[in-house]
Amino acid sequence: MTETIQLGDIAIAVRRKDVKHVHLSVHPPSGRVTLVAPKGTRPEVARAYAASKLGWIRDQQAKLRGQARETPRQFVERESHYLWGWRYLLSVREEEAKPSVRMSHRSITLTVRQGSGRAKRAAVMHEWHKALLHEVVPDLIRKWESRLGVKVAGYFLQRMKTKWGACNHRARTIRLNTELVKKPKDFLEFVIVHEMLHLIEPTHSERFVTLLERHYPSWREARAELNELPLTAEVWRE
Repeated sequence: MTETIQLGDIAIAVRRKDVKHVHLSVHPPSGRVTLVAPKGTRPEVARAYAASKLGWIRDQQAKLRGQARETPRQFVERESHYLWGWRYLLSVREEEAKPSVRMSHRSITLTVRQGSGRAKRAAVMHEWHKALLHEVVPDLIRKWESRLGVKVAGYFLQRMKTKWGACNHRARTIRLNTELVKKPKDFLEFVIVHEMLHLIEPTHSERFVTLLERHYPSWREARAELNELPLTAEVWRE
């Protein structure tokens, strides 16, 4: 028999497993909510945990309702593009000037030379995405270097098909997927923390999970939402 927690208009399906911690997820496309709890968790404890996350649940459901799965971009007029979790409409201008991108309240204007094809437009947008990431990544790294007591020798940005990030613990560098610019900024921070922790523990061992629990307690929710936000077809493999 399926156990259900009802919080107003939100029904949460509860599953009990041989796990150590409670894990709450909001699933696309409809915002279905599940809660995985250790087998010995009392119903009132599971309910209290879910109730404490009610605001987070509603926020995630709102994001799912407002975002559509992203098909391959053609970089044409009034096409939807995402930036830091928000949807923008693209405006394309053809001018004999250096290609550029600028953002206003709810739109992104891409300026390219006349006759520029999809590949050129994509390249201009990708360079802009990298510039936006370069504006925020160094500060986040410095913030977590002091908290974790580690030093990052350098970071790299690139398109990655199967990972959101990677760490070379010997070279003490991290690599970040440029698709992260499309996600809410807290997910970028989560990936940075995850990769920087590999400078302390290179593998996904119990020690690594303990460190993640200590420094980023909501990591399970962040990982689930990062994988489930319907913006691209990418799924984070560890």
